[in-house]
Amino acid sequence: MEAREAKWRCEALKSRIQNLRVQSASSSSSNNWIKTLLRLLQSELCFINRLSHTPSQSPSSSLSLNIGHLESVVHILEQPFISGVSRVCKTIALSSSKQFQPEAASGVKRIYVDIVCFLNNTPVWFIVSDRNPKYISWHGSSRNKGLRTRVMQLLDAARYSEMLRPSALILFFSNGLDDTIRKNLQNEFGAADLGLEYSSLDITFANETEDEWISVFARSYQAAHVLKIEIGMSSKNVVPTSAEAWKMEPPVFLFSEEQIDVSSLAVGESLCTLVSEMKCCFQDVENSQLENPSNCHGRLVNFDTTAMVAIVSGISNGGINWLLSSPESKLRSRFKSNYEFVISQVNSEITKPIHKELGSVLSGKGGIVCQSVYSEFQEIVSMCGGPKEKLRASYLLKHLRVVSDCPSGRMMNLPTTRKLALKNKVIFGTGDHWHAPTLTANLAFIRAVSQTGMPLFVVEHRPRALIGD
Repeated sequence: MEAREAKWRCEALKSRIQNLRVQSASSSSSNNWIKTLLRLLQSELCFINRLSHTPSQSPSSSLSLNIGHLESVVHILEQPFISGVSRVCKTIALSSSKQFQPEAASGVKRIYVDIVCFLNNTPVWFIVSDRNPKYISWHGSSRNKGLRTRVMQLLDAARYSEMLRPSALILFFSNGLDDTIRKNLQNEFGAADLGLEYSSLDITFANETEDEWISVFARSYQAAHVLKIEIGMSSKNVVPTSAEAWKMEPPVFLFSEEQIDVSSLAVGESLCTLVSEMKCCFQDVENSQLENPSNCHGRLVNFDTTAMVAIVSGISNGGINWLLSSPESKLRSRFKSNYEFVISQVNSEITKPIHKELGSVLSGKGGIVCQSVYSEFQEIVSMCGGPKEKLRASYLLKHLRVVSDCPSGRMMNLPTTRKLALKNKVIFGTGDHWHAPTLTANLAFIRAVSQTGMPLFVVEHRPRALIGD
């Protein structure tokens, strides 16, 4: 019966993982960690099946830890404040740099992390424990290195990880934590209770078709204890300070509803509506606050060149009627090898207008654009844009804040390769620096970053091309 119940729990958990796959279908990096979870679950099922055919062995002590741990990991992944998941239940290689070699992790080449992701738009590592609190030891023994040593190794690895560097280490104890150990974590590592509002009850169903029973499983996380340890960054400084980056931008046109005059209506009602949903949130940010980009947490969206082109493109602004009514020969002559690409975007716009799709992303947010994108966008529009597209580009730029190129250190520590081009590292790294998602259609770069295991805060959109209207 214990093995049978364990199988039911695995089947229920498999359904929840499949739901995660559906919810994250738009993310280019979700396939890897979903596959990891399913592989671990399948391994657990195989183990249970073997034990179920060996009655002399009791599976309870062996099964509860692994299944419970996977349930806790999935429970965290289901929470709305989790995004940008890049790794789940994987080991991370420690820095090979002698200059930044961790002391406490001496002799340890890799360290295990349960979840590498964003928590409320901030990169973090999750360590999940499903153990009974009375079996969690502080100093450890010959068989167990203890929580203190493990936390020391994790903090060293986090501080000096060149690509996966988080801002905090989150310790999730699903069954609670002994008060003495909690105080030790607070006193020695500065751990603080993390005030998260999350679902504390999991209710899942599993079908038992043989006997036509439906099994209901409920698990409470009300006793869970969640602690946060801030990560002190290394002294390696590769970017200007936040305040310097903010002060170095070109003149800015701050948006308000009163600034929309009659001439702006020439850019089209759709674009005006999209821009009007954006909120300029820079006027209430004091220069003294800019030393900490987290002051802009959740208030900004970083624009990639692809996003700005998509927004001002004639395809997104009523040009599809002209394209559909034009003879195919004329369009092939105009767009040449890009004809199929343009027509696919026209069909995409008919199905899902991009301005409406982006409205939910940009509503109430301030838009920023780094100097590199600002220059590149103007160059592309001047060469390929038509008169209306140039007018819309000028209108859009007046409602964005231009900031200096200030990529985050962790992004710049990625190796520069053909797929991880320096230009893209600067663009996405600037968004990372300001804790702002980058709005982009550059899926190739997103996939390349996901392969390194580094979490990346992005919002993907479907591409649109300039058509010269």
